[in-house]
Amino acid sequence: MQTFDIGKAYEDLHASYPGYKRLPVIGVTANFSDGNCSLADGYCTSVLRAGGVPLIIPPYEERDALLSTLESVDGILLTGGGDINPLFLGEEPVEELHGINHRRDRQELLLARLAADRQIPMLGICRGIQVMTAALGGKLYQDIGTQAGTKCIKHSQELDRAYASHTVRMEPGTVLSRLFPDNDVLPVNSFHHQAVSEPAPGFRVSARAADGIIEAVESTEYKSMLGVQWHPECMTLAGDDSMLPLFRWLVDEAQSFSRAKAVHARIVTLDSHCDTPMFFHENIRFHSRDPRILVDLHKMSEGRLDATIMVAYLKQGERDPESLLAATAKADRILNQIEEMVHANASYVDIARTPADVARLKREGKKAVMPGIENGYAIGRDLSNVKRFRRRGVVYMTLCHNGDNDICDSARGNREHGGLSAFGREVVREMNRVGMLVDLSHASEESFHDALSCSTVPIVCSHSSCRALCDHPRNLTDEQLRALAHGGGVAQVCLYGGFLRPDGQAGLPDIIEHLNHMVSIMGIDHVGIGTDFDGDGGVPGCASASEVINITRRLLAERYSEEDIRKLWGGNFLRVMEQAQGN
Repeated sequence: MQTFDIGKAYEDLHASYPGYKRLPVIGVTANFSDGNCSLADGYCTSVLRAGGVPLIIPPYEERDALLSTLESVDGILLTGGGDINPLFLGEEPVEELHGINHRRDRQELLLARLAADRQIPMLGICRGIQVMTAALGGKLYQDIGTQAGTKCIKHSQELDRAYASHTVRMEPGTVLSRLFPDNDVLPVNSFHHQAVSEPAPGFRVSARAADGIIEAVESTEYKSMLGVQWHPECMTLAGDDSMLPLFRWLVDEAQSFSRAKAVHARIVTLDSHCDTPMFFHENIRFHSRDPRILVDLHKMSEGRLDATIMVAYLKQGERDPESLLAATAKADRILNQIEEMVHANASYVDIARTPADVARLKREGKKAVMPGIENGYAIGRDLSNVKRFRRRGVVYMTLCHNGDNDICDSARGNREHGGLSAFGREVVREMNRVGMLVDLSHASEESFHDALSCSTVPIVCSHSSCRALCDHPRNLTDEQLRALAHGGGVAQVCLYGGFLRPDGQAGLPDIIEHLNHMVSIMGIDHVGIGTDFDGDGGVPGCASASEVINITRRLLAERYSEEDIRKLWGGNFLRVMEQAQGN
């Protein structure tokens, strides 16, 4: 008879200090039948053997409990089980449909979508791949034998689940093929009659059976989401380690996500440029997860973004007295809208005018919005507007946009002044005096160098990328980057695809490449991130505020330190702002 000595076990647990290493927590969905929550042992065993901690999630839909669960886990394992209710997918059941469990279906479809919003790494197994696909907009076969339009191999085997029953062919260049590099054909088991018919948007097929049935899918958008149709946990439970790479992948991705979450909890994260106010006329709902915009309270929370600079953007127009007055009035109207939006959500967000305000709001658990102006066209020819806009809380103003104005030449202008105009030099000096940052994104090279020599405090480029990597006039040359750093300023990588790659087909790795290049030229103290969300910014892997944590995960993988990441995620920009405001 085996006995348990609790005293000895207790002492062993405390034999050294600190005594344990925190392991990533993997939320594992559970089955539910006959009033009982249950889970096959192979899932938990596989997670433990891969180095994670399984946390069983029983079926429930209570909002606060569900969201709190997602805050507590580092990864999600969607497990196998019965068929999915076709009514939840807008379909009528076919005759071959098997047993369903609407309680489990409702929770897991919601859970998968919420986890994807939060960038939580996710592995779907059998039913799990189907849940992930359906939740994110793909399509399923209710029964492959009658709906797939092909003569199927036997996918529902009676063979012991510990053994392979057929093979799948992996697509080259996929995450799956990297996990199993020795052969492009993988022996798997098979116990299903439903399957994915069309992957969800942003996913690709990574393996098929000999009959063409999809057996694995994965994200194409640099996200940690992978699904397989077979049951790898059954092999693990029987002592066969051939499928452990799947669980190690999930645990490793969860560990990366956990580290990024911890970093975001300790630092202030600032996006130095977004154009969300451009959509205010559409009556957007900033307090909801509004699909029309890339920055709202939910998306900022999901991506763990603390602060954003929202700009009042003005398209360059005519410069007659009437048009200039209209431009100033429009800037004031947009700033009013920013304030109204913030005040309507005062429990969760507030206006920040200084770096100290941003830090305070972080401590209070609130998001910070800092007002900016995009295009000095907003001040017309009235220098007093600079002081007035600063009193309204405006932290920076780009001297121009796409077109020359009375202040300076644009990167996409006609070289009207050959750089700064005489009025433009007065504007820069006045911005220095009142503590408003001079922003040279959109400015020509001549305007850039003129402003740099004219300004008595460091300047910024709130959303510009590297000309050496993408030859676009809006980007900064290495010479400009060096000059900007020499003057103590900062350049913020812009997430617009056309500024990241000449063909515009950019993704998350291109963001990191531009950051790396800027750091190599300028040093870590002069680089940051300005997404240009809602102004055409955003690429696969970081397509909205909900995905900014993916940049942090990549920076950690590149072995940037937490202090480096703090600087890149706003520390450098806020330092320069503090210098400008204290001048």
